[in-house]
Amino acid sequence: MSKDAVDTAQAAATRTDVAQTPADAGDAGYSKDLKARHVNMIAIGGAIGTGLFLGAGGRLHNAGPALALAYLVCGIFAFFVVRALGELVLYRPSSGSFVSYAREFLGEKGAYVAGWMYFLNWSTTGIADITAIALYTHYWSMFTSIPQWTLALIALAVVLAVNLISVKIFGEMEFWFAIIKVATLVGFMLIGIFLLATQHQVDGQTPGLSAIGDHGGIFPHGLMPVVLVMQGVIFAYAALELVGVAAGETAEPEKVVPRAVNSIMWRVGLFYVGSVVLLALLLPGSVYSADESPFVTVLSKIGVSGAGDVMNLVVLTAAMSSLNSGLYSTGRILRSMAVAGSAPKFTARMNRSQVPYGGILLTCAVCVLGVGLNYLVPSQAFEIVLNVASLGIISTWVIIMLCHLVFVRRAKAGLVDRPAFRLRFSPATEIATIVFLLVCLGMMWKDPEVGRKTLLLIPVIAALLVAGWFGVRRRVSQAADKELSQLGK
Repeated sequence: MSKDAVDTAQAAATRTDVAQTPADAGDAGYSKDLKARHVNMIAIGGAIGTGLFLGAGGRLHNAGPALALAYLVCGIFAFFVVRALGELVLYRPSSGSFVSYAREFLGEKGAYVAGWMYFLNWSTTGIADITAIALYTHYWSMFTSIPQWTLALIALAVVLAVNLISVKIFGEMEFWFAIIKVATLVGFMLIGIFLLATQHQVDGQTPGLSAIGDHGGIFPHGLMPVVLVMQGVIFAYAALELVGVAAGETAEPEKVVPRAVNSIMWRVGLFYVGSVVLLALLLPGSVYSADESPFVTVLSKIGVSGAGDVMNLVVLTAAMSSLNSGLYSTGRILRSMAVAGSAPKFTARMNRSQVPYGGILLTCAVCVLGVGLNYLVPSQAFEIVLNVASLGIISTWVIIMLCHLVFVRRAKAGLVDRPAFRLRFSPATEIATIVFLLVCLGMMWKDPEVGRKTLLLIPVIAALLVAGWFGVRRRVSQAADKELSQLGK
């Protein structure tokens, strides 16, 4: 229900000037089985994915060593988003996360838009993930005879089963997925540092600053390619907001969340920026390509056998982790929306393991359409859905910052209390982040093949959202009236 309605009810019931923190009815019934190690690794897993393991190769080729600066800048703004969300979590932990906060600070329409855009993001990302899993599995000859759509369906079925069993199993799966990704990166960085320290030749060249200086410097193609590549880099950080959703199912969010959020910054610096700097020092940017993981490129140049197999396993793990996280988060978000009336009623249902299976199954239904896409256009399925997902993640992050702006304004008015864990320099930080995200979105217009077509989908999505709102507004109003009557008792 909207914050205005809650305030009205509270004013009538208590006649006090300070509003009480409203509880989200969608938070009832969850277990608190996620431990600190689970949430910490979910934070790491959200920050490390195929955007680094696979996408960094093509971006290094286009932008050169300055890609490290792009990762750093985008990482800082991503940290601002997660820090703002972390403050909201400590104010009121909720499995509905930013949708619950949007309901409180932006009203029911804001929550409706936030929830369905996030669903758009993860349902289309899920299609991209099962497509990627099928493609990565075809790397090994024993699987090449199996149709791509069959492998996609098997991957979806496995991850669905894991999500439906219990949140603890989900947490364990994410924990070990993250361990694999971190171990791979640490192992590569140790090899890279050894190659630099010993001046061991890589592809017939001595690694070091000469790999940058002798091939055009930090900006070999100028500044514009670096600016344009940021639109892709920002999507590499998608899923960091999972920390906010997971906090609703941990027993001590006030201890776990600050630690997880604060650790994101140094992890971004070490894993993203550090690994890209190493890659730039080991080989010229022109050697890397979008068709191969940059880590495989380096390892193959020094004669490491099996490097392709190892890295293929890692990117397969990253895609499985992303699919696992998408089903988890959309299940919780849709349940919060269903209780408020803005999502189908069945998405509010929970099983005996306290898992919101209705929302998870709805997301899976969209992913099944992706299986059909893999059957019809296997070569284009990945690219088609990935760009639609980009609209969802940018809108989600913008809504988080808007919620935080309103939250701080109400805190200054004495209506709510800010926790000690805060996003600094408000409102300048939120405004700068929103502007940066919108600029990244606008830069997609520079890509006439895919990006421009994606932007042209915005009016279509807006029209669907408006039509959908007229379809659910009566149910939303009834849910709000019901909650008001309960507050008045």
